[in-house]
Amino acid sequence: MTFSATLVVQMVSILTNSSAIAALQTLRSLTSHLDDTQQNISSGLRIGEASDNAAYWSIATTMRSDNKSLSAVHDALGLSAAIIDTAYAGLNSVIDILGEFSAKLVASKQDGVDKGKVQKELDQLKQAVTGIANSASFNGQNWLKTDLSDIFDPDVTRTSLVASTTRNGAGDFATQMLDFSLADVSLFNSTGGGLLQRDPRDVNTIGGIRGFSLSPSSDATPYIQESGEDGWMRPAYANPTGAMVEFSFPEGSSLDFNAPGAEIKFDLILDKEASNPWNETGPEGSLQELPGPYFDGFKQLGVTITKADVDAYDPSLGGIVTTNDKFAEILDRKLEPLGASAYGDYDRGIPPDYLRTEHNPILMTIASKEEHGTGSYVEIANLTATNIGTGGLVEKYRYGQRGSGTVLGFESFQLGKVGDTEEGVRVDFKFSINGQPATSHSFDRAYVNTLLNRDDGRVETAGDMVTLLKSLLDADWKLVIEAASPSQIIIKSDPNFDRETGYGSSLAFSNIRVNIEPIPSLNFLSIDVAEHPESVDAYITYMNTATQRIIDGTSSLGALRSRVDRQTDFVQSLMDANTSGIGTLVDADMNHESTRLKALQVQQQLGIQALQIANSQQQSILQLFN
Repeated sequence: MTFSATLVVQMVSILTNSSAIAALQTLRSLTSHLDDTQQNISSGLRIGEASDNAAYWSIATTMRSDNKSLSAVHDALGLSAAIIDTAYAGLNSVIDILGEFSAKLVASKQDGVDKGKVQKELDQLKQAVTGIANSASFNGQNWLKTDLSDIFDPDVTRTSLVASTTRNGAGDFATQMLDFSLADVSLFNSTGGGLLQRDPRDVNTIGGIRGFSLSPSSDATPYIQESGEDGWMRPAYANPTGAMVEFSFPEGSSLDFNAPGAEIKFDLILDKEASNPWNETGPEGSLQELPGPYFDGFKQLGVTITKADVDAYDPSLGGIVTTNDKFAEILDRKLEPLGASAYGDYDRGIPPDYLRTEHNPILMTIASKEEHGTGSYVEIANLTATNIGTGGLVEKYRYGQRGSGTVLGFESFQLGKVGDTEEGVRVDFKFSINGQPATSHSFDRAYVNTLLNRDDGRVETAGDMVTLLKSLLDADWKLVIEAASPSQIIIKSDPNFDRETGYGSSLAFSNIRVNIEPIPSLNFLSIDVAEHPESVDAYITYMNTATQRIIDGTSSLGALRSRVDRQTDFVQSLMDANTSGIGTLVDADMNHESTRLKALQVQQQLGIQALQIANSQQQSILQLFN
């Protein structure tokens, strides 16, 4: 068996100590790691600079910037909440005062109450309301007393509160806002329109197609004038007038048809035509103009009333008529087949108050039933009475009038804004001539601006109103519409196409509706029960409406306050989430870092010992040179 051995001799250099170099490199690496760990522990961050981790450092830096913005938003929301709370408190106080104000208005209706003293109390309450409105300011912001050029323009009335900030996936930064309309809460505005002021968008008579009346009707809408007078807006219409003549039956006398040859005879002429037969002047005369040729009327000659007619009516009368109503009924039987009627059953008031009535023993009428052509006319001509009186009949005639036209009293008006739509205030109405089926029409701010080439929705002149009415009605009706003066507009059916006169003629606007009505048409500060005691009911109605509007505004503020509170909580939560996310990305794990520090310190000690050992190997070589 043969054994062999290999002797490995490790080179030893007097110029290079490889072991020491390796030990030194290890020690340097340990020292670097130790420095990094100590830095992490001292700063609390594992990524403190971009060189540590560029992506995470960039994200963390951006999020810290966003958190600073969110902190500013949080502060702004606190400021907004304070402004809202100030306005809310002011409106709540005003509601209480208005309740007391209304109670005093009701009390002023009591007989014997000194309205002058009541007004002094009301004036004090007015001052309390204005004082609250003036002082409801926070940091220079007053939402109850405003200076808005147009309180109905949403761009003007919009106030914006900072709500949040956002950053999208592309890194674009944006600020989110909460919008609120000051029109909902402003009590007094410099240009009008506040909750306690007259609404300047009041269209009043809408250029004359409706008019104010103290009397209600089935088609009227409630309206309170700026003076406080309570009434109604009634659509414009024309009252038709038929042909009718009046007679006076001789009270206390009788008609005895028993006398030989006793009779009353006359000619009856009905429904002849004429132009402006009443000779009216101005615009009213224009309404009655009628072009020729003219119908000369229906004529029945020799209409005769005899004892036979009395007996046919009521034999028990014995041929003697003693009352106007009986005589009128006998006449009516004779005239009705000819196209006329007679009536005598009228009442009259009993003095002194005329509230009670009794039969009028004198008055009788004969009227045309307008059955012959389009005219309206009645005439008793060539009247004779033989062996008897006339029973009050006299030769007489009367024309009816054309009722298919009227004169509108024009006043300029403006269609204001409503919300952020271009259409704004809208007016709807119906229109009819001579009882024909009504047509529906409407116009709004945008329509007027386009038609009249304006940008403010105003119908300024009678000429503008004529243009507007023609654009709406000409497609359905044959009309003449023209300005008679700056304050008068004639509207009538065209007599070249419509010759109808009397009760068969008519013109009517109807169902007029404005989309913003009812609206306040008087000012809270103008209420005066001492000067206008007749308007107390109107004032009470107004106060109910105004108080409800302020309650609605207060509700809007309450909803906004809740939204601000929710947004404040959300922003705080978002800031907390951002802070947590940043910590996850860049914060150092102190448990991990401290354990690692101890391990690196041990390794450093071992590295130092390894370096010492490596250096000690060279000492034996150096001894050879001693």
